[in-house]
Amino acid sequence: MPSHLSADRPAPQPPERDTLDALINRTLRLRGDVDAVRRDTVLIDEEDPQLRWQRALCDLAVHHLDDLGTHLGQLKEGLSPGTGQHLAETSGLPTAQDAAESAQEPYDNPKPGSLIGRVGSAEWNLLTDDVSWSEELFQIFGRPPAAGPLSLDEFPSTLLPEDQPLLTALVTDCLVDGKPMDGEFRITRTDGRVRTLHMMGEPVLDSNGSTASMWAVLRDVSELRRSQQAVRRSHESLRSREHRARTEHRLAVELQEAVLAPWRGSLRLPSQGPGALDIAAHYLPSESSSRIGGDWYDALEMPDSRTMLTVGDLTGHGIQATSAMAMLLGALRGMAVAGIEPGALMGHLNELLESSVQPALGSAVCCLLDPSTGALTWAQAGHPAPLLFRDGVGRPLPAPDGVLLGAASGVAYEQDEVHLLPGDVLVLHTDGLNRHRDRGAGPDALLALAPRFTQARSAQECLRTVVAEFGGTERLDDACVLIVRIGA
Repeated sequence: MPSHLSADRPAPQPPERDTLDALINRTLRLRGDVDAVRRDTVLIDEEDPQLRWQRALCDLAVHHLDDLGTHLGQLKEGLSPGTGQHLAETSGLPTAQDAAESAQEPYDNPKPGSLIGRVGSAEWNLLTDDVSWSEELFQIFGRPPAAGPLSLDEFPSTLLPEDQPLLTALVTDCLVDGKPMDGEFRITRTDGRVRTLHMMGEPVLDSNGSTASMWAVLRDVSELRRSQQAVRRSHESLRSREHRARTEHRLAVELQEAVLAPWRGSLRLPSQGPGALDIAAHYLPSESSSRIGGDWYDALEMPDSRTMLTVGDLTGHGIQATSAMAMLLGALRGMAVAGIEPGALMGHLNELLESSVQPALGSAVCCLLDPSTGALTWAQAGHPAPLLFRDGVGRPLPAPDGVLLGAASGVAYEQDEVHLLPGDVLVLHTDGLNRHRDRGAGPDALLALAPRFTQARSAQECLRTVVAEFGGTERLDDACVLIVRIGA
């Protein structure tokens, strides 16, 4: 295509060949690095929006670099045909022979990945009505050269109806007002396939300053736009999933705060009468604040003046685990108030969990403590036994038999009874209390706090000791701890 006198800027000067060599080499190295990242981004989980988004971004970057490399290669070849041929052969970019072979291929089957069939040029002469199309443009439209190029009047008929007004506006602004053209539209090729083209062009002025012709470069950007759409879709999916996760986390936290005992600091039960119990409890989150689980603690005064003490844990995290915990804790409270003893109560909880719509496993401890006599009746379901601290020494209570809740049907849970003394400290906890580095250590880390519990003057002081020791962010799971100090 001949050089043109642009309507708004002088013709650019051709770049130096050495500069192009450096740009092409850098592009090739960068393309190789990005492709290596793309290969490493393996979609292990096709449903993971984060991985899909990462892979889509890599694909889009590779498309951009492929386009840049082929354009630089053609520019280099145009400056020096001999060196361009050698550069393309050594770099993997399209060669002149590639272009010749591609030009002989059917026009409805452009060579994938090559510049041929992706970028073409056209000029419409307004004085003679002559039209000039490059071979590449015929390939883009899937139109044989024998059919001839499309005139400006025929050109809009290849566009989708909704895109035709855009082309009309671009051409009118260019011919009437001398504005450069820059826009995208979709065409229907002769084989019926729809392609997206990006067109840039300018009016060409004659010696009198009048518009003599219009020239344009059209680029097939279909693959690029598909990659961009994939990035947008995957990013929107990722944002939607993150929003859903934040919402579920907020709901889980609100439900947990609504269900767990509302008291803060120490609680004294029963509120009247001798031998009041000094009680303190705390929920400790995991190292990941998003892993809100099904842990619970509770202390409740019974109609017969005994005090119900319980901690437990359900498998899973998020709103599902928290809602299941709310259901189970509500049932536990109701059965305890109804006078059901701990062993039988565990059996009913097991049946409830086993028959729930969303089955889960759980562990729990339930105790009934008579403050006036110190009698503690308790049962457990696959849970760590309560720890008894007396005279500066701690030990776990011998556990009655009991399997995990929801693990088997028709299970009988044993219960046991021990006698507590004034000044004793009883610690109930879930197994997530141990720190990451203490996994497998059992209750030993808690039992080591016995001397400090002896010096403490309240359950709240004991609780502060536990939180100071275990309240960091090193736990893999959330946890609950409930401490009871037997009064005089």
